[in-house]
Amino acid sequence: MKNGRHATERIELSEHIVADPDICHGKPTFKGTRIMVWQVLEDVAQGRSWDFICNRRWGGRIPLSAIAEAVRLAQAAWLERYGLAARRPGRKRSEPALA
Repeated sequence: MKNGRHATERIELSEHIVADPDICHGKPTFKGTRIMVWQVLEDVAQGRSWDFICNRRWGGRIPLSAIAEAVRLAQAAWLERYGLAARRPGRKRSEPALA
C-alpha cells in the first residue's frame, strides 16, 4: 500500500499507450507524455486533422501512428461493449458502423 491506496503498476496497453498510476491518475496516456488518450480522441471526434492534432495541438509529441492506435483501441472497446449487435445487418465490414 502506498499512501493508504493499493499500489498498482504501469500497464502497457499498446505500443504508444500506457496507464500508469503515477501519471494522470492512471488514465491512459501516450508514452513519455501527460497527453491523455481521451483528449486526442476528442480532437479526432471534433474533426481536427490528425496532422493538426500531432503537430500543432500537441507540438509533435505524439506521432500519427499513436492516433491511429488510439482510434483502433477505442473502436475495439466500443465493439467489446456493444458487440456486433451494433452492426447493421447486411453491412460490409468496410462501411462505417454508424452510417
